[in-house]
Amino acid sequence: MSNRLRVGMVGYKFMGKAHSNAYRSLPMFFPSAPLQPEMSVICGRNEQGVQEAASQFGWSESITDWRELVRRDDIDLIDINAPSDAHKEIALEAARQGKHLFCEKPLALSLADSREMLQAAEEAGVAHMVGFNYRFSPAVQLAKELVQSGRLGKIYHFRAFFLQDWIMDPSFPLVWRLQKEVAGSGSHGDLGAHLIDLARFLVGEFKEVIGMSETFIKERPLASEMTGLSAKGSSNADAPKGEVTVDDATLFLARFADGALGSFEATRFAAGHRSTNSFEINGSLGSVRFDFERMNELEVYFTKDDEDVQGFRRVLATDPAHKYAEAWWPAGHTIGFEHTFTHEMLELVTAISEGRQPEPSFHDGVACQAVLEAVERSVTERRWVSIEEM
Repeated sequence: MSNRLRVGMVGYKFMGKAHSNAYRSLPMFFPSAPLQPEMSVICGRNEQGVQEAASQFGWSESITDWRELVRRDDIDLIDINAPSDAHKEIALEAARQGKHLFCEKPLALSLADSREMLQAAEEAGVAHMVGFNYRFSPAVQLAKELVQSGRLGKIYHFRAFFLQDWIMDPSFPLVWRLQKEVAGSGSHGDLGAHLIDLARFLVGEFKEVIGMSETFIKERPLASEMTGLSAKGSSNADAPKGEVTVDDATLFLARFADGALGSFEATRFAAGHRSTNSFEINGSLGSVRFDFERMNELEVYFTKDDEDVQGFRRVLATDPAHKYAEAWWPAGHTIGFEHTFTHEMLELVTAISEGRQPEPSFHDGVACQAVLEAVERSVTERRWVSIEEM
């Protein structure tokens, strides 16, 4: 088997740039990775846009037809970071063609679709991974180790929030992320999905949920241009508008299978919060706190510390003892958002080389989608909803 993994990527904007950077960084910082990605073909609907992206990001070739891409014999992996409504169709065809799959979250628009994607990938016998990149922060990996090793004791609480403010202006255009038929859901599926995955990764499976949600701005000007989380539209008061069909904010409570309690908040209407992704875990022997805006740090508290020095300590997760840290810079020299994707791709190529499924796989994408839809059902029916119902 060649040590090259020939990648074809569908999507070239926000996530396309993040993934491209990861593929380019992997050989430099993880030269011993068992497979090295070859940035073969990038695909997008806009011919000029995708050509420019290919040149800027370092792809060998660009095309506009994803169907042509997934059928090529010189491609091993299909990376899907197009809008959410395209995930299923691309993944199903790529699986039929025997391609390994990497798909951004949320996996699909619905639980039924995500299960169909998982089944197709399993039947094809290909590797499949879903893009929950926040798992791959060294500080989050440290939190996982503290939970798994029992150093926090029995876990009582997991509380988390993902707060942004980029659509608070009522004149901000109606981008695809605000349209249910394209995005599936709003802050719930975009931001809440990350919180749900972190909770499952760190604490365990969900048992039941109860939630509430709100759409604060019901209509917005139609967008004339969109790129990532930015867009352009008419500021004229008489400009045509469209309906916002997703949530602006969703909050929910949860019980975990092991008895722990959880609280979750995802909103794009938290003024002053550009991207505050935080969680806290409380156990019988200690607690940890994490905020991605200070992603290199984990606050740690142990109940067994002497009383005169008890308190949260700041652990800078940049020493060689912390996962992934040794590959980067000397201790104390921090890393950023983009590095989580490089770690993610390292897991992907390692799993493919070892003949196992990466973590998180489509199984995790399906489990996350089940929680997302359980919360939505709870909002509609105004009751606790068991995950088993889904």
